[in-house]
Amino acid sequence: MHTPDFTDQNIARIAELFPDCVTESRDESGKLKRAIDFDQLKQHLAGNIVEGPQERYHLNWPGKREALLTANAPIAKTLRPCRDESVDFDTTKNLFIEGDNLDALKLLQETYLGKVKMIYIDPPYNTGKDFIYKDDFVEDVESYFLNSNQKDEQGHRLFANNESNGRFHSAWLTMMYSRMKLARSLLADDGVLFVSLDEGEIENLKLVLNEIFGANNLVTVFSWVRTRTPAALSQKTKTVVEFILCYERTKTNRPLLGIEKPAQSANTLLNQPNAVSVLNFPPGVIRAGFDDCTVKKGEYGSDSYSVSLLDDVQVRDGVFISAFRLRARFRWSQSYLESQLGSGVTVRIASKRMLPGYEKGSYGREALPNLIDDKVGVGTNENASKEVEALLGEEVVSYPKPVSLLRYLISSCTSDGDIVLDFFAGSSTTAHAVLAENEKDKVARSFVMVQLPEELDLDEKKQTAAASFCDKLKVPRTIAEIGKERIRRAGQKIKKEAGLNGQNLDIGFRVLKVDTSNMEDVYYSPDAVAQDLLSDQVSNIKQDRTPEDLLFQVLLDWGVDLTLPINKETIGGKTVFLVDTNALAACFDEGISEELVKELADRKPLRVVFRDAGFTSDSVKINVEQIFKLKSPGTEVRSI
Repeated sequence: MHTPDFTDQNIARIAELFPDCVTESRDESGKLKRAIDFDQLKQHLAGNIVEGPQERYHLNWPGKREALLTANAPIAKTLRPCRDESVDFDTTKNLFIEGDNLDALKLLQETYLGKVKMIYIDPPYNTGKDFIYKDDFVEDVESYFLNSNQKDEQGHRLFANNESNGRFHSAWLTMMYSRMKLARSLLADDGVLFVSLDEGEIENLKLVLNEIFGANNLVTVFSWVRTRTPAALSQKTKTVVEFILCYERTKTNRPLLGIEKPAQSANTLLNQPNAVSVLNFPPGVIRAGFDDCTVKKGEYGSDSYSVSLLDDVQVRDGVFISAFRLRARFRWSQSYLESQLGSGVTVRIASKRMLPGYEKGSYGREALPNLIDDKVGVGTNENASKEVEALLGEEVVSYPKPVSLLRYLISSCTSDGDIVLDFFAGSSTTAHAVLAENEKDKVARSFVMVQLPEELDLDEKKQTAAASFCDKLKVPRTIAEIGKERIRRAGQKIKKEAGLNGQNLDIGFRVLKVDTSNMEDVYYSPDAVAQDLLSDQVSNIKQDRTPEDLLFQVLLDWGVDLTLPINKETIGGKTVFLVDTNALAACFDEGISEELVKELADRKPLRVVFRDAGFTSDSVKINVEQIFKLKSPGTEVRSI
């Protein structure tokens, strides 16, 4: 019931490569633990290792070691579902996680490891005015683990990072380093990371990401024109752009695709001086620039090219779905046509005149330019402010990003079924953009938003308006509440405007909140509980936790998809949760009988979990495993 210990995992990897480097040592309490013999490891790396005060190229700052420790250390926390704040809780594939993003990234490691196609974040820019996370560092992993098992701390771990604190760059880099280490492991092999920031920290963050992702995996640094009306106060330059760092998880040759290319850019396959010949065009490859129909064979085009269609041919969804022959004065031979089609060249017939043309690359889209402005359909901050005001009724968000910017990035690298993550979600522009692109493309991407319930700054004009907005909604005055309300309204607006085409559009989201573990402290540290207190520990589950709370902690622990459909059934008078029919069955009621266990075993779920103290007798508890071995040997059985 806690997140993975990445230090233990790293030791296990080293043990696989260099088993003779694994040894044992004693911790502060005198207990033996597995450790790495670094002197022996150095012998394996002789000739490559750099040690001592020798000069070398590396990035370092005060707090980097602690940031790495924090990224690796496990936590005993969970995600608690909140149906009242969700939309279409039982059917949606989208998540909104409210809480510290460092905790959230750790909690998602089992479920989303290597599954996220795109990460976009817009973190604090470290201007000295915005707030950053102040993470709690400790001396070792064991201490961190024990401390995290106790009660939750105050939650709002933010502070203003002024230059006067002496750690201006170091504090910001420390915050970013641990989060980027965790984020990388969530990206799919072909996943892409985008990070918005200004010139203040771009050099430093680029070095950090070069270290975490590898310098070769830098795709580019985009320049986004954020304003057409820059402030006139500066005596030196007027800032009109911000930057977006882009990295791949694994270096590929796949381009990031931009806006549609104009259809008239195709080159003709015809050449008037050449002799008349016949070309055979394969089915399902040649594109059409006109509506679905059947084109009858006959004479087409102009006399000078002598174009004739020798076969009837059908067009469906913009493609000639049957093979056909054309006779004309071509510039290409049959073998050259086949080689060009095989190398990715697109052949297109724009009209029923049947004049074929070609262009290299995927038809309709070209690689993204590294300048993002209105020429590629992306707006500015001014556009973004108007969007928020039109949707929420007033301008309540400071420095929002335009939806068009996020749609542009999302469309460049994602498609049906892909997951988009934003763990500095703010007002949830990314979620808004995912819903809009899904409606446009008629596909089903999903999003995961993570936002701390950061209290609004009443000294800032727009956040004062945001506080009043929250008061009208009768919700807490936090940025997370603004983000959730924006998703609700954006989804409704998009679906309404789509009409019948938007009937199947998923505009919902499950709200999950980071909280302390559902388990009592005795579950993690039984040695700390005195004998005379054991009578108070009959249950190792906290009294304020619901069965659905327990279910989601089990889903996290098992790495089961947090968006799978959940059904509740009453079986033998007990409430049973069935996740995706048979992915998992869970019953946390008391008085579980052998008959109930047998009925669940007959359904053959992949996993089943019970409450440890929920069985009617010890004999039932002992027989559970044997019943499943007999009736459903493939089921994994656990109790909490």
